[in-house]
Amino acid sequence: MVYSTADNAAELKSRPSMHHLSATAANCHWGYFDTSLSPALTVRSGDFVRAETVTHHAGDAPDLIMDEGSRALYEAIPAEDRTPGVHLLTGPIFMENAEPGDMLEIRYLEMTPRLNYGSNVAAHWGYLYKEFGERERVTIYEYDSNSQTVQAMFAYDLEQKYLTPGSITPPDLAKRQPALKGLRIPAKIHIGTAGVAPAAEGRVSTVPPGRHGGNMDNWRLMAGTTAFYPVQVKGGLFSIGDAHLAMGDGELSGTGIEASVNVVFQMFLRKDFHFPSPILETPDHWFVHGFGEDLDEAMREAARDMLKLLTDHQKLSADDAYSLMSIAADFGVTQVVDGPHGVHVSIPRHVFPTGTPHPFGPR
Repeated sequence: MVYSTADNAAELKSRPSMHHLSATAANCHWGYFDTSLSPALTVRSGDFVRAETVTHHAGDAPDLIMDEGSRALYEAIPAEDRTPGVHLLTGPIFMENAEPGDMLEIRYLEMTPRLNYGSNVAAHWGYLYKEFGERERVTIYEYDSNSQTVQAMFAYDLEQKYLTPGSITPPDLAKRQPALKGLRIPAKIHIGTAGVAPAAEGRVSTVPPGRHGGNMDNWRLMAGTTAFYPVQVKGGLFSIGDAHLAMGDGELSGTGIEASVNVVFQMFLRKDFHFPSPILETPDHWFVHGFGEDLDEAMREAARDMLKLLTDHQKLSADDAYSLMSIAADFGVTQVVDGPHGVHVSIPRHVFPTGTPHPFGPR
Protein backbone atom coordinates (compact mmCIF):
# COMPACT_ATOMS: atom_id res chain seq x y z
CA MET A 1 0.00 0.00 0.00
CA VAL A 2 1.28 3.47 -0.87
CA TYR A 3 0.77 6.25 1.67
CA SER A 4 0.50 9.85 0.57
CA THR A 5 1.96 12.80 2.43
CA ALA A 6 -1.57 13.60 3.56
CA ASP A 7 -1.94 10.08 4.99
CA ASN A 8 1.29 10.45 6.94
CA ALA A 9 0.22 13.84 8.26
CA ALA A 10 -3.13 12.45 9.38
CA GLU A 11 -1.46 9.53 11.15
CA LEU A 12 0.95 11.81 12.97
CA LYS A 13 -1.87 14.13 14.01
CA SER A 14 -3.82 11.21 15.48
CA ARG A 15 -0.96 10.12 17.72
CA PRO A 16 -1.02 11.33 21.34
CA SER A 17 1.50 14.04 22.14
CA MET A 18 3.68 14.36 25.24
CA HIS A 19 3.64 17.87 26.73
CA HIS A 20 5.90 19.29 29.42
CA LEU A 21 4.31 21.86 31.72
CA SER A 22 6.91 23.53 33.92
CA ALA A 23 6.09 25.33 37.16
CA THR A 24 6.85 28.90 36.13
CA ALA A 25 4.98 32.11 36.79
CA ALA A 26 3.52 31.95 33.28
CA ASN A 27 2.10 28.46 33.95
CA CYS A 28 0.93 28.79 37.58
CA HIS A 29 -1.80 30.51 39.54
CA TRP A 30 -1.81 30.85 43.32
CA GLY A 31 -4.90 30.45 45.46
CA TYR A 32 -7.66 30.36 42.87
CA PHE A 33 -9.46 28.84 39.92
CA ASP A 34 -10.71 31.35 37.34
CA THR A 35 -12.45 30.84 34.01
CA SER A 36 -10.78 33.98 32.65
CA LEU A 37 -7.27 32.49 32.94
CA SER A 38 -5.48 31.95 29.65
CA PRO A 39 -4.57 28.27 29.17
CA ALA A 40 -1.01 27.34 30.03
CA LEU A 41 -1.38 24.37 27.68
CA THR A 42 -3.85 23.06 25.09
CA VAL A 43 -4.19 19.29 24.58
CA ARG A 44 -6.17 16.78 22.55
CA SER A 45 -7.87 13.71 23.97
CA GLY A 46 -5.25 11.04 24.62
CA ASP A 47 -2.34 13.42 25.11
CA PHE A 48 0.18 12.95 27.91
CA VAL A 49 1.32 15.74 30.24
CA ARG A 50 4.38 15.88 32.45
CA ALA A 51 3.55 18.65 34.94
CA GLU A 52 5.69 20.15 37.68
CA THR A 53 3.98 21.16 40.91
CA VAL A 54 5.50 23.36 43.62
CA THR A 55 4.24 23.36 47.18
CA HIS A 56 3.02 26.53 48.84
CA HIS A 57 4.87 25.31 51.98
CA ALA A 58 8.39 25.30 50.52
CA GLY A 59 9.29 28.27 52.70
CA ASP A 60 8.84 26.21 55.88
CA ALA A 61 12.37 24.84 55.34
CA PRO A 62 13.82 26.77 52.39
CA ASP A 63 17.21 25.09 52.72
CA LEU A 64 15.55 21.72 52.02
CA ILE A 65 12.22 22.21 50.25
CA MET A 66 13.18 25.05 47.88
CA ASP A 67 15.41 24.88 44.82
CA GLU A 68 16.33 27.56 42.32
CA GLY A 69 13.21 27.06 40.24
CA SER A 70 10.73 27.10 43.11
CA ARG A 71 12.42 30.13 44.67
CA ALA A 72 12.15 31.96 41.35
CA LEU A 73 8.43 31.09 41.23
CA TYR A 74 7.88 32.47 44.74
CA GLU A 75 9.64 35.68 43.79
CA ALA A 76 7.73 36.06 40.53
CA ILE A 77 4.18 35.84 41.95
CA PRO A 78 3.55 38.81 44.25
CA ALA A 79 1.90 38.24 47.63
CA GLU A 80 -1.16 40.25 46.62
CA ASP A 81 -1.78 37.82 43.74
CA ARG A 82 -1.94 34.77 46.06
CA THR A 83 -5.61 35.06 46.87
CA PRO A 84 -8.29 34.19 47.91
CA GLY A 85 -7.04 30.64 48.61
CA VAL A 86 -3.62 29.21 49.43
CA HIS A 87 -2.69 26.44 46.98
CA LEU A 88 -0.13 26.96 44.21
CA LEU A 89 -1.49 25.30 41.07
CA THR A 90 0.00 24.48 37.67
CA GLY A 91 -2.25 25.10 34.66
CA PRO A 92 -4.88 25.54 33.50
CA ILE A 93 -4.91 22.94 30.72
CA PHE A 94 -7.46 23.43 27.94
CA MET A 95 -8.91 20.22 26.46
CA GLU A 96 -9.95 20.68 22.83
CA ASN A 97 -13.69 20.20 22.21
CA ALA A 98 -14.55 19.86 25.91
CA GLU A 99 -17.92 21.35 26.77
CA PRO A 100 -19.99 21.58 29.96
CA GLY A 101 -21.60 18.21 30.60
CA ASP A 102 -18.60 16.24 29.35
CA MET A 103 -16.13 14.45 31.64
CA LEU A 104 -12.36 14.70 31.79
CA GLU A 105 -10.69 11.35 32.44
CA ILE A 106 -7.22 11.77 33.96
CA ARG A 107 -5.04 8.67 34.25
CA TYR A 108 -2.29 9.41 36.79
CA LEU A 109 0.78 7.44 35.73
CA GLU A 110 3.78 8.70 37.71
CA MET A 111 4.38 10.90 40.76
CA THR A 112 7.98 11.73 41.66
CA PRO A 113 9.09 14.13 44.40
CA ARG A 114 10.96 17.13 43.04
CA LEU A 115 12.87 17.24 46.32
CA ASN A 116 12.82 14.57 49.02
CA TYR A 117 11.44 16.84 51.75
CA GLY A 118 8.07 18.12 52.87
CA SER A 119 6.34 20.02 55.64
CA ASN A 120 3.46 19.20 57.98
CA VAL A 121 1.83 22.05 59.88
CA ALA A 122 -0.34 21.89 62.99
CA ALA A 123 -2.02 25.24 62.45
CA HIS A 124 -5.01 27.27 63.56
CA TRP A 125 -7.29 25.54 61.05
CA GLY A 126 -6.36 22.12 62.49
CA TYR A 127 -9.10 20.07 64.13
CA LEU A 128 -7.57 20.00 67.64
CA TYR A 129 -6.01 23.45 67.66
CA LYS A 130 -7.62 24.56 70.95
CA GLU A 131 -6.63 21.33 72.67
CA PHE A 132 -2.97 22.21 72.02
CA GLY A 133 -3.25 25.59 73.68
CA GLU A 134 -3.60 27.39 70.36
CA ARG A 135 0.04 26.66 69.60
CA GLU A 136 1.35 26.08 66.07
CA ARG A 137 4.09 23.71 65.00
CA VAL A 138 5.92 22.78 61.80
CA THR A 139 7.43 19.30 61.31
CA ILE A 140 9.79 18.64 58.40
CA TYR A 141 9.93 15.13 56.89
CA GLU A 142 12.37 13.38 54.55
CA TYR A 143 11.31 10.88 51.90
CA ASP A 144 13.35 7.69 51.38
CA SER A 145 12.71 6.35 47.87
CA ASN A 146 14.36 3.01 48.65
CA SER A 147 12.07 2.11 51.54
CA GLN A 148 9.11 4.20 50.31
CA THR A 149 8.82 5.77 53.76
CA VAL A 150 9.01 9.20 55.33
CA GLN A 151 10.77 10.12 58.56
CA ALA A 152 10.66 13.31 60.63
CA MET A 153 13.88 15.32 60.56
CA PHE A 154 12.98 18.06 63.03
CA ALA A 155 10.18 20.33 64.19
CA TYR A 156 9.87 23.90 65.38
CA ASP A 157 7.18 25.98 67.06
CA LEU A 158 5.73 29.25 65.83
CA GLU A 159 5.02 32.06 68.25
CA GLN A 160 2.41 33.55 65.95
CA LYS A 161 -0.36 32.00 63.88
CA TYR A 162 0.96 30.21 60.83
CA LEU A 163 2.18 32.66 58.24
CA THR A 164 0.42 32.97 54.90
CA PRO A 165 1.59 30.11 52.67
CA GLY A 166 4.35 31.44 50.46
CA SER A 167 6.18 33.03 53.36
CA ILE A 168 9.75 31.93 54.01
CA THR A 169 11.08 31.06 57.47
CA PRO A 170 14.89 31.38 57.49
CA PRO A 171 16.54 28.35 59.15
CA ASP A 172 18.37 30.53 61.69
CA LEU A 173 15.04 31.85 63.01
CA ALA A 174 13.52 28.41 63.58
CA LYS A 175 14.49 26.63 66.79
CA ARG A 176 14.69 23.18 65.29
CA GLN A 177 14.31 20.20 67.63
CA PRO A 178 14.07 16.41 67.21
CA ALA A 179 10.68 14.91 66.41
CA LEU A 180 9.24 11.39 66.04
CA LYS A 181 12.67 9.84 66.53
CA GLY A 182 12.95 6.37 65.02
CA LEU A 183 9.50 6.32 63.43
CA ARG A 184 9.08 5.57 59.73
CA ILE A 185 5.74 6.15 58.04
CA PRO A 186 4.70 4.63 54.70
CA ALA A 187 4.80 7.20 51.92
CA LYS A 188 1.56 7.96 50.08
CA ILE A 189 2.65 10.32 47.32
CA HIS A 190 -0.49 11.94 45.96
CA ILE A 191 -2.14 15.10 44.71
CA GLY A 192 -4.33 17.04 47.11
CA THR A 193 -5.81 19.60 44.72
CA ALA A 194 -6.74 18.85 41.11
CA GLY A 195 -9.79 19.78 39.13
CA VAL A 196 -11.52 21.81 36.51
CA ALA A 197 -12.51 25.46 36.73
CA PRO A 198 -15.88 26.00 38.42
CA ALA A 199 -18.56 27.74 36.39
CA ALA A 200 -18.41 31.03 38.28
CA GLU A 201 -17.33 34.56 37.55
CA GLY A 202 -14.04 35.77 38.99
CA ARG A 203 -11.67 33.96 41.29
CA VAL A 204 -12.84 30.88 43.19
CA SER A 205 -10.74 29.95 46.24
CA THR A 206 -8.74 26.74 46.07
CA VAL A 207 -9.55 25.92 49.70
CA PRO A 208 -13.06 24.43 49.48
CA PRO A 209 -13.45 21.22 47.47
CA GLY A 210 -16.55 20.80 45.36
CA ARG A 211 -18.19 19.28 42.32
CA HIS A 212 -15.30 20.58 40.22
CA GLY A 213 -12.82 18.55 42.30
CA GLY A 214 -10.24 20.95 43.69
CA ASN A 215 -8.94 20.46 47.21
CA MET A 216 -10.46 17.00 47.82
CA ASP A 217 -7.40 15.74 49.76
CA ASN A 218 -8.07 12.06 49.14
CA TRP A 219 -4.70 10.30 49.37
CA ARG A 220 -5.85 7.66 46.86
CA LEU A 221 -5.21 10.22 44.11
CA MET A 222 -1.82 8.67 43.43
CA ALA A 223 -0.02 6.98 40.53
CA GLY A 224 -2.18 4.14 39.21
CA THR A 225 -5.46 5.95 39.92
CA THR A 226 -7.83 7.32 37.28
CA ALA A 227 -10.00 10.34 38.10
CA PHE A 228 -13.09 11.62 36.33
CA TYR A 229 -14.06 15.30 36.61
CA PRO A 230 -17.32 16.86 35.35
CA VAL A 231 -16.49 19.67 32.91
CA GLN A 232 -18.12 22.94 33.91
CA VAL A 233 -16.70 25.40 31.36
CA LYS A 234 -15.46 25.21 27.79
CA GLY A 235 -12.10 23.43 27.63
CA GLY A 236 -12.38 22.22 31.22
CA LEU A 237 -9.40 24.34 32.35
CA PHE A 238 -7.80 21.61 34.46
CA SER A 239 -5.21 22.57 37.12
CA ILE A 240 -3.12 20.52 39.51
CA GLY A 241 -1.02 21.05 42.65
CA ASP A 242 -0.93 20.73 46.44
CA ALA A 243 1.03 17.47 46.40
CA HIS A 244 1.77 15.44 49.53
CA LEU A 245 4.32 12.79 50.49
CA ALA A 246 1.85 11.25 52.95
CA MET A 247 -1.43 12.00 54.69
CA GLY A 248 -4.03 10.18 56.71
CA ASP A 249 -7.79 10.34 56.29
CA GLY A 250 -9.06 13.42 58.09
CA GLU A 251 -5.89 15.56 57.59
CA LEU A 252 -6.27 16.25 61.31
CA SER A 253 -3.59 18.85 62.05
CA GLY A 254 -4.42 20.96 59.00
CA THR A 255 -2.04 19.61 56.34
CA GLY A 256 -0.44 16.46 55.00
CA ILE A 257 3.29 16.39 54.28
CA GLU A 258 3.22 19.22 51.76
CA ALA A 259 5.79 18.73 48.99
CA SER A 260 6.68 19.52 45.37
CA VAL A 261 5.99 16.59 43.05
CA ASN A 262 6.32 16.04 39.30
CA VAL A 263 3.31 14.26 37.82
CA VAL A 264 2.79 12.38 34.55
CA PHE A 265 -0.80 11.85 33.45
CA GLN A 266 -2.84 11.11 30.34
CA MET A 267 -5.98 13.12 29.56
CA PHE A 268 -9.09 11.91 27.76
CA LEU A 269 -12.27 13.72 26.79
CA ARG A 270 -15.35 11.65 27.61
CA LYS A 271 -18.64 12.59 25.97
CA ASP A 272 -20.22 9.17 26.49
CA PHE A 273 -21.17 9.53 30.15
CA HIS A 274 -21.77 12.13 32.83
CA PHE A 275 -21.56 12.20 36.60
CA PRO A 276 -22.24 15.16 38.92
CA SER A 277 -19.06 14.89 41.03
CA PRO A 278 -15.48 13.58 40.80
CA ILE A 279 -14.91 9.82 40.76
CA LEU A 280 -11.68 8.02 41.60
CA GLU A 281 -10.95 4.59 40.16
CA THR A 282 -8.18 2.59 41.81
CA PRO A 283 -7.22 -0.96 40.83
CA ASP A 284 -9.59 -2.30 43.50
CA HIS A 285 -12.26 0.32 44.22
CA TRP A 286 -14.40 3.17 42.95
CA PHE A 287 -14.61 6.25 45.18
CA VAL A 288 -17.10 9.09 45.14
CA HIS A 289 -17.11 12.13 47.38
CA GLY A 290 -19.49 14.31 49.32
CA PHE A 291 -18.92 17.77 50.79
CA GLY A 292 -20.83 19.70 53.41
CA GLU A 293 -20.65 22.24 56.20
CA ASP A 294 -20.82 19.30 58.60
CA LEU A 295 -20.05 15.60 58.27
CA ASP A 296 -23.74 14.62 58.19
CA GLU A 297 -24.29 16.73 55.09
CA ALA A 298 -21.11 15.43 53.45
CA MET A 299 -22.05 11.83 54.28
CA ARG A 300 -25.50 12.22 52.76
CA GLU A 301 -24.10 13.72 49.55
CA ALA A 302 -21.53 10.93 49.23
CA ALA A 303 -24.20 8.28 49.81
CA ARG A 304 -26.50 9.76 47.19
CA ASP A 305 -23.73 9.92 44.61
CA MET A 306 -22.69 6.31 45.27
CA LEU A 307 -26.34 5.32 44.88
CA LYS A 308 -26.31 7.13 41.53
CA LEU A 309 -23.13 5.34 40.43
CA LEU A 310 -24.63 1.94 41.25
CA THR A 311 -28.03 2.58 39.67
CA ASP A 312 -27.08 4.65 36.61
CA HIS A 313 -23.75 3.01 35.77
CA GLN A 314 -23.97 -0.51 37.24
CA LYS A 315 -27.68 -0.84 36.41
CA LEU A 316 -28.73 -1.98 39.88
CA SER A 317 -32.18 -1.19 41.20
CA ALA A 318 -32.25 1.48 43.89
CA ASP A 319 -33.28 -1.15 46.46
CA ASP A 320 -30.43 -3.48 45.50
CA ALA A 321 -27.92 -0.64 45.44
CA TYR A 322 -29.02 0.56 48.88
CA SER A 323 -28.57 -2.94 50.33
CA LEU A 324 -25.18 -3.36 48.65
CA MET A 325 -23.96 -0.04 50.04
CA SER A 326 -24.91 -1.05 53.55
CA ILE A 327 -22.94 -4.29 53.44
CA ALA A 328 -20.04 -3.52 51.10
CA ALA A 329 -19.42 0.24 50.84
CA ASP A 330 -16.98 1.92 53.20
CA PHE A 331 -17.39 5.55 54.21
CA GLY A 332 -14.45 7.59 55.48
CA VAL A 333 -13.72 11.14 56.54
CA THR A 334 -11.54 12.65 53.83
CA GLN A 335 -10.82 15.87 55.70
CA VAL A 336 -12.29 18.02 58.48
CA VAL A 337 -10.08 21.09 58.13
CA ASP A 338 -10.89 22.83 54.85
CA GLY A 339 -14.57 23.69 55.07
CA PRO A 340 -16.67 22.24 53.67
CA HIS A 341 -15.77 18.91 55.22
CA GLY A 342 -15.32 15.89 52.98
CA VAL A 343 -16.51 12.29 53.11
CA HIS A 344 -15.52 9.59 50.62
CA VAL A 345 -17.24 6.28 50.00
CA SER A 346 -15.73 3.30 48.18
CA ILE A 347 -17.20 0.18 46.64
CA PRO A 348 -14.99 -2.84 45.80
CA ARG A 349 -14.80 -3.54 42.08
CA HIS A 350 -14.47 -7.30 42.60
CA VAL A 351 -18.04 -7.68 43.92
CA PHE A 352 -19.35 -7.34 40.37
CA PRO A 353 -19.36 -10.49 38.21
CA THR A 354 -16.45 -11.12 35.85
CA GLY A 355 -17.35 -9.74 32.44
CA THR A 356 -19.55 -6.94 33.79
CA PRO A 357 -19.13 -3.97 31.43
CA HIS A 358 -17.06 -1.11 32.80
CA PRO A 359 -19.51 1.41 34.30
CA PHE A 360 -17.96 4.33 32.42
CA GLY A 361 -17.72 2.72 28.99
CA PRO A 362 -14.92 1.02 27.01
CA ARG A 363 -11.36 1.56 28.23
